[in-house]
Amino acid sequence: MDKSIFRTGKRSYLQTNIRYGAIGVLVGIVIVALKFAFTGKVMSLPTALINIMFSVVITLSITNSLFIFEYFLFKDNSRPWLLITVYYVCNALGMLIGIEISYAIVSLIFGDPFNFLRHYREYQFSGMLVLIVGTFIYFYHVQKARMEARLKEKELDLAKLMQLKTQAELQTLQSKINPHFLYNSLNSIASLIHEDADKAEDMTLKLSKLFRYSINSQQENMASVREEMEIVNTYLDIEKVRFGERINFLSTIAPDAMALPIPRFLIQPLVENSLKHGLNNKASDGRLEILIDTDGTEIFITIADNGQPFPDDINMGYGLQSTYDKLALLYGEDYRLHISNLPQKHIKITIPVKAS
Repeated sequence: MDKSIFRTGKRSYLQTNIRYGAIGVLVGIVIVALKFAFTGKVMSLPTALINIMFSVVITLSITNSLFIFEYFLFKDNSRPWLLITVYYVCNALGMLIGIEISYAIVSLIFGDPFNFLRHYREYQFSGMLVLIVGTFIYFYHVQKARMEARLKEKELDLAKLMQLKTQAELQTLQSKINPHFLYNSLNSIASLIHEDADKAEDMTLKLSKLFRYSINSQQENMASVREEMEIVNTYLDIEKVRFGERINFLSTIAPDAMALPIPRFLIQPLVENSLKHGLNNKASDGRLEILIDTDGTEIFITIADNGQPFPDDINMGYGLQSTYDKLALLYGEDYRLHISNLPQKHIKITIPVKAS
């Protein structure tokens, strides 16, 4: 149960009083209508207006009594029974003050004598009315608070499910290692075993390191640029066995960018994409370059090569789907991915700097 009776929420103090003043007008009109229904007598306009005025003043008096008591005096919200007691006490106190203020106003307007705390019949009638209306309002707020709590709980559950879904999708994307790469690497290792056992052992250890990083990546979504480049260099060391001197691998990383967090396995699939689709048929003088820079608010990652240009009708199936998916899951629309053949063939990713 909500442990606050009088909550303005996003409404201002003035808006709250206007709202409850309108309720007071409505209650006053109902009282006038009920008196006519039970007595059959039509009230004069001044009498009807006085009844409505009484209702508005009493309602506002109760509203402000609750506000003052709860926000300035009553600090113990931990016991519901005490809160309910305070609620009805404030209703009674507000009613009493409202009645006296109303009679004081009538006295000023019509010149009638004002008898302080002597309006017993009005106390009885208004007390019964305040009890009924106050109880109705109380249960309305209780039910509203329960519905809001259930809605928030459902929203929280939905957010958790979405987070789990995102995490699962990221883990799937991060744990993917191209089976063709694995096949080629194992073939290279098999060939090296007879030619250069030490080199075969080194390649096996690096392949193991790459797989270990892939497994560990399922625990974290982000890694530092330094960690990502270490695994990219491990990947390139393995590929150098296949490509030999055909391709020159270059990397330029800004020192300020080294510790910045980026998505795990963001760079390696793009490097693999360049080797597979751009440089695979390059007989010599191939070049693959990685550039990472930052301006403090954004990180700029560029993978460029001098291999086969991107086709004009490039689509998601061209080894880029996992990159798009990963960036969308982690950054929403707050990223840019630019693919171009000019001034040289390259893919450039711009992402915001996130706290690690």
